[in-house]
Amino acid sequence: MADDGVLIGFSDHLESLRLDRANRHGLVAGATGTGKTVTLQALAQGLSDAGVPVFAADVKGDLCGIAAAGAPNEKMLARAKIMNLELRPAAAPVVFWDLFGEQGHPIRATVSEMGPLLISRMLELNDVQEGVLTVVFRAADDEGLLLLDLKDLQAALSFASENASTLGAKYGNVSPATVATIQRKLLVLEDQGGAGLFGEPALQLSDLMRTDGSGRGYVNILAANKLIASPRLYATFLLWLMSELFEELPEVGDPEKPRLAFFFDEAHLLFRDAPKPLLERVEQVVRLIRSKGVGVYFVTQNPADIPETVLGQLGNRIQHALRAYTPTEQKGLKAASNSFRTNPKFDTAEAIQGLGVGEALVSVLDEKGAPTVVQKTMVRPPVSRLGPITAAERTAIMAQSPVRGLYDTTLDRESAFEMLAARAVAAQASAAVPASNSPWNPGPAPAPAPRPKAQPKPRASNRQSMGEAFTKSLLRQAGSTIARELMRGIMGGLKKR
Repeated sequence: MADDGVLIGFSDHLESLRLDRANRHGLVAGATGTGKTVTLQALAQGLSDAGVPVFAADVKGDLCGIAAAGAPNEKMLARAKIMNLELRPAAAPVVFWDLFGEQGHPIRATVSEMGPLLISRMLELNDVQEGVLTVVFRAADDEGLLLLDLKDLQAALSFASENASTLGAKYGNVSPATVATIQRKLLVLEDQGGAGLFGEPALQLSDLMRTDGSGRGYVNILAANKLIASPRLYATFLLWLMSELFEELPEVGDPEKPRLAFFFDEAHLLFRDAPKPLLERVEQVVRLIRSKGVGVYFVTQNPADIPETVLGQLGNRIQHALRAYTPTEQKGLKAASNSFRTNPKFDTAEAIQGLGVGEALVSVLDEKGAPTVVQKTMVRPPVSRLGPITAAERTAIMAQSPVRGLYDTTLDRESAFEMLAARAVAAQASAAVPASNSPWNPGPAPAPAPRPKAQPKPRASNRQSMGEAFTKSLLRQAGSTIARELMRGIMGGLKKR
């Protein structure tokens, strides 16, 4: 770590990220193979050494090497010598997380916390389908029914399908066909392993903001090499996490150092085909989360992947080499070069194309909050391992984790599914009529009393509560067998008479 911040590399002087400007967000961009992951690793460990907790997704599976001490080779030692830097191999304190619970502690959110907007994004729902899902959330909330996991959501959707007209009169049009489409997409999500994301115990944000005994911030690594195969799930989860940080953390203004640094790798997935309300939400979070003490760093191949409204909020920029063979790539190159404060010593666009592996153009915020003149920079080598750790090393690190045992066992407390099922069972029991005098020794059935003449009754309202409607639906399905047995008993008694 540099005296006044996190060391990035060396130009004609040391280039450092100031800690008191690290919450002003940043961008790490460049084509595949140009050194973005190494830069991310060096930044994450530098922030950790400064006492800043870090959250980062390990998309390719090699960022986890930050958990083991490095073994510098000749090239790394030579580069460090040019920078007058002594490489002291060291590992960062790490907590591993995994939505699937395979390579880290399970990380979960409840369905209610995720909300209809983000779940709609995850399921790729259109506007009509998103509207129906919003109705289901609203009806469940009005009935006091907790939506914690996917079976709760499925139960609420079944209710909506069975009682579309009733719900439509109160909340707006609900089509059973639309509900069926949502249910099918939920099945696809379950097949992709997405069901593990929903449930309890839900993630506590304080567990992402820990420091170890020596004051170093924990680096929270999300295993994403499998998760990235479901890009909507990956992007939606990270957006939810940013939103939760924004909603829950108190205002702190501009602290001496961030409370958390958040690295969003493959950031283009967040913005690809995103609806306007979602883009507006991202822009709002990025703009305002700075005052919560959180720095967000987008890692992507091309700055053109980031909307201009968001790109304008990113004050610290590290640009690795770009290729410009197609019109789209040329547009991205132009956007990248224009985003820097010009250095009269070189042409920025030409410099970006001529950068080698491990080199970057760097511009960071100075003590006044203004971007520095862009500099050609040789990025520092990390002191942790380049490349992945072994399965045995991962197991050993997890055994010493500060959150060991807190999230590893799923909880399934009473929620919408259980509450509605209990109501259905209670209603079924009260509706059952004994078929004989004794279950052990049935006697002759008494003669039926004369049936009184039916009197007209006032017409009952068709409006039902969510619990009543769901109970009737469940009774029709789960109680069909008991009903048939009761009828056989009654009919048998009538035949004996």
